Amino acid sequence: MKISVVYSSKSGNTLSVAEKIKEEVEYIEYFGEPSNDAADSDLIFVGFWTDKGKCSKEIEEFLHTLHGKAIALFGTAGFGGDKSYFDKILSAVKAEIPSDNRVYEGFMCQGRMPSAVRARYEKMLEKDPNNIQFITLINNFDSALSHPDNNDFENAKKWANDVISFYNN
Repeated sequence: MKISVVYSSKSGNTLSVAEKIKEEVEYIEYFGEPSNDAADSDLIFVGFWTDKGKCSKEIEEFLHTLHGKAIALFGTAGFGGDKSYFDKILSAVKAEIPSDNRVYEGFMCQGRMPSAVRARYEKMLEKDPNNIQFITLINNFDSALSHPDNNDFENAKKWANDVISFYNN
């Protein structure tokens, strides 16, 4: 079985998850950013950072090129802790995959955001100090600082092994 791990990582969060999957999985033929070389594999783990509720254009374009493959999506998002939010993102990305592919249940975890994001939230809060939404955004930013963490990495490795088990059965 040929396996590829493809990722797009803006801040390093998705790359760190991809590296943990690479450590866990045997027989990786390709590891890196989207490439035609990855499309030769039977099973392709595709990782993305969340951009406006879905994957980056680079990953979207790569997914459009895949046909007759087994695909396992994984990603990171600055907002976390809500499975329904993660499921919504995975559904949006899955919708980009041509229907002749087999797509496995995906994996998502929270990832830290650049400090410029918190600064933007703080400016918004300065203009409206009692706005609960702005306070929530800052609290979420702060909770994301430690992610992905060891628990996220262990969950990603377990998920990758589960995908391979499903693939082999």
